[in-house]
Amino acid sequence: MKLKFKNETTENLIQKAQNDDFEALEEIIRREEKNIYATLYYMNAKCDEISDLVQEILFKVAKNIKKLKNPKTFRAWLNQITIRQFYDSLRKKQRTPIKITLENDYDDKKEIEIPDTSINPMGCILNDELDLVIKKSIDKLKEPFKMTIVMRELQGLSYDEIAQATNSSIGTVKSRIARARCKLQEYIKPYMC
Repeated sequence: MKLKFKNETTENLIQKAQNDDFEALEEIIRREEKNIYATLYYMNAKCDEISDLVQEILFKVAKNIKKLKNPKTFRAWLNQITIRQFYDSLRKKQRTPIKITLENDYDDKKEIEIPDTSINPMGCILNDELDLVIKKSIDKLKEPFKMTIVMRELQGLSYDEIAQATNSSIGTVKSRIARARCKLQEYIKPYMC
């Protein structure tokens, strides 16, 4: 961690990065990497490409930071990039068939190669029981509720920022968050006794 940026706000770092201060850009990336990873993990832990997606998102942030007009909207801007990248990767996956190879050496011995879809080592960080229960509960939520609760509770975004990122009204965002919280309480209640 660079001590020279310890007390800098994200807004100040963005302004410096927009003026070609690569150390400030590096600090922004360092600060945001874990948040992006957590967001993607909670949106779909089965995604075996989370680390690659995080890198793609951070690359887009670095490449396009100068295009951000208002540093105060950084969080909403970052979330739009994250959401787009996530859904783009899902669309690509749907178009790419899963590869299975069968080899036959004419002695009735067959080998089947199936990709490992288990959670990668970084995903194991969040592996204690309550996190797993919360994750499964979030997975049960329908998509708009899942996305808004992740942005609000895990990323700490304001209602305005969530509304911007999801192209929804603030009333819709508040309603989705309230409904998502009720559902999560319902799902988690049996484990809390």
